Amino acid sequence: MDNKVLVAVFSASGVTKRVGQEIARISGGDFFEIVPVDKYTSADLNYMNSRSRSSVEMNDPSVRPAIDGRVSDMDSYDTVIIGFPIWWGVAPRIIETFLESYDFSGKTIIPFCTSGGSGVGRSDTALHKNVSSNVKWEKGVQINRPNESTIKNWLDKVL
Repeated sequence: MDNKVLVAVFSASGVTKRVGQEIARISGGDFFEIVPVDKYTSADLNYMNSRSRSSVEMNDPSVRPAIDGRVSDMDSYDTVIIGFPIWWGVAPRIIETFLESYDFSGKTIIPFCTSGGSGVGRSDTALHKNVSSNVKWEKGVQINRPNESTIKNWLDKVL
């Protein structure tokens, strides 16, 4: 049986999107961009401002930003690689929206993150609560640059 792969990423600045597109290309998987209904502006992303949109969202665990569009055939995927930037040490709330929007039972989820400073940290295991317990999780990794050999080596371990 072939392992059908979906690479789903949220990218506020474009870095995570570039890495995710390279992962999709190398893995032969399909690419889906998690796009918020209300796109983030640079002011929204100003983590130095405690009243910026991203700061407010990350300080409220119940926030679930709406996503524009859906994966039409999620049931057909065996493995979902989820990419996101690190915000305040964890995945942005929109990743929780994504995970809570589908049934991932029986699938493998493989997270990766991009970050200017911190690594994967607890962002990896913090997401487990957003899906059923019938999901296989691979350990998350940080990939900041779409280096083909690094991505191939990682995919060889997790796919």
